[in-house]
Amino acid sequence: MSHRHVTTDDSWVPDACTLPTAQRPLRLAEFDEFFRDAVQGVDRLSARQLRLRLTGGARVERTARDLTARESSCCSFFAFDISRSGPDALTLDVRVPAAHVDVLDALADRATAASGAR
Repeated sequence: MSHRHVTTDDSWVPDACTLPTAQRPLRLAEFDEFFRDAVQGVDRLSARQLRLRLTGGARVERTARDLTARESSCCSFFAFDISRSGPDALTLDVRVPAAHVDVLDALADRATAASGAR
């Protein structure tokens, strides 16, 4: 199994994020683990919207809902939508306002790097 190196650099995290600085590396690690374990594909639908195609298990859905709820509480500019189109088909759509496209770019890069998705 190939493990890609994903940086812990959080310099792209915007000032609007209220997560304490000391907790940011832990949250990044949670996202990286989630991306590595659950993301099957990364699709950039527009400059302001990213779609992650996820494995469809109930555990993945619970993790996605928990992680996105916590992220929304500290970075209120994120809009997350989790939907299921079948028993094994789960998507996570991430939207941001135009002012935070750079944050979405960085998130897309992390998801692609951690998951190996193309």
